[in-house]
Amino acid sequence: MELYVWGTGCSAGELTAQGLDAARVTAFVDSSPVGERFLGRPVIRPEELAGRSPDLILVASAHSDEIAARAEALGIPADKLFFLKNNWRLQDRNSDYAAAAALLGGALIERLRVPHRVVREPLWAADSALETKDLESDYVRVRSLEAVCRQIGDLPGAAAELGVYRGAFASCINRLLPERTLYLFDTFEGFDRQETAGEAAGFVEAHRNTSVEAVRARMPHPERVVLMRGLFPASLNGLEERFAFVSLDVDLEESTLAGLRYFYPRLVPGGYLFLHDHGSPALPGVERALRRYEQEWGMRLPAVPICDINGTMILCKV
Repeated sequence: MELYVWGTGCSAGELTAQGLDAARVTAFVDSSPVGERFLGRPVIRPEELAGRSPDLILVASAHSDEIAARAEALGIPADKLFFLKNNWRLQDRNSDYAAAAALLGGALIERLRVPHRVVREPLWAADSALETKDLESDYVRVRSLEAVCRQIGDLPGAAAELGVYRGAFASCINRLLPERTLYLFDTFEGFDRQETAGEAAGFVEAHRNTSVEAVRARMPHPERVVLMRGLFPASLNGLEERFAFVSLDVDLEESTLAGLRYFYPRLVPGGYLFLHDHGSPALPGVERALRRYEQEWGMRLPAVPICDINGTMILCKV
């Protein structure tokens, strides 16, 4: 059987934890592969599927529309694709509205349409700087970021993210806070091997699939971005800064604790820190790190959990 997995990110890596034997995968497919192999299997570009006869392609990517169109152009039947993230899309149930447009006029229908029907849009979303693609992987987290950025207003301080991976969330920070310096801390080549001892191979390997160049290219205002490459906190290189917004997304306990120790005291009053994966059963070290840090402070910190996909705890400095 020719089995392909389209994607080499975290979702592809998690397939092994869900019981898929990587040895059964003919190849992984990626439009911009970082390496030639993933989980010991070859990585090919989509155009290399032409002329092959896949029995099944598992699409481990949220870019389902793009991939479906690319597969159709390559002559791959739609029934050969199984979209693992199809339920993440902000689908419009009125996607076929030709009859209504014929009766009422296309211009009126376009004005009446509500573009996203998974959740109702906040009233201020009409003035959003975000693009639809920014919202499709984790709507609640990204909209919460936007609300917080509006709340920050003219507070002093820079923005930062520790744990950038491919830069999806960082690009939203950069788009929403275009006038602030954005510091991005990451090795840009995966986790510290020592800290990931015992973690699932797919989880570890997926996070190697990034680069400084790929992240920089994703930023809408790259002139405001400072890439801080290396293991944290050594990568600080003596940086002393105050922050209005910080995203911590390093998944593991010791790195999360190091991030809290550096960034939380440097938040300006009224500033916010997003602690991602706090509610993830797969990453219990994040919550443990917060409890340890609170023990160091001798108090529970002001915080509100939000119901995004992996659970984010929002800390506010008072």
